[in-house]
Amino acid sequence: MPRLPLLSETLHDGPVRLRDASSRDIPEVLIAYEDDPEMHQRLFEERPPSGAALGRRAESDYADRAAGSRATLTVLANGSDRCVGQLSVHDLDWEHARGELSLWIAPGARRRGLGSASLRLACAWLFDRCALARLQVLVEPDNVAMLRTAARAGFRDEGILRSHLRRRGVRLDVAVLSRLAADQEGE
Repeated sequence: MPRLPLLSETLHDGPVRLRDASSRDIPEVLIAYEDDPEMHQRLFEERPPSGAALGRRAESDYADRAAGSRATLTVLANGSDRCVGQLSVHDLDWEHARGELSLWIAPGARRRGLGSASLRLACAWLFDRCALARLQVLVEPDNVAMLRTAARAGFRDEGILRSHLRRRGVRLDVAVLSRLAADQEGE
């Protein structure tokens, strides 16, 4: 069965490092959601996570990775081990070698290239180590910052999925951007 292996060492490139998420990140995650009260909406979550929910997620991370269903990586600015964001790998379809990425960066760490560098690092790892062929990011069409971040990371705009998701009884359009393993060869 395919799985998402633990990182043997942190991934790094330019201003950013990625490591496996851990329970020690919970305080910074909670602060980031407090500092950006709309972040959960942009991540298509019903509400910001509680500390207990984050603890349960951390406890299940190893089993989820072993099952090949989900992984969370913590974003670090170079020279620090303090969580400034997280990148989630989810909605994996191993038969078709594809998955989805979600990313958030804490408000105080934005506009430094950490998001696009994190996406590039995660793509390289998932294409090389996990043999995925396609990764996608779903974004609300008016989330210009994330659209730009994904484009800087080499994701290509594929258009709008109309009425694709539902939040609080309301249907939402989402922009879909993708990156293929074949795109890595041109870099």
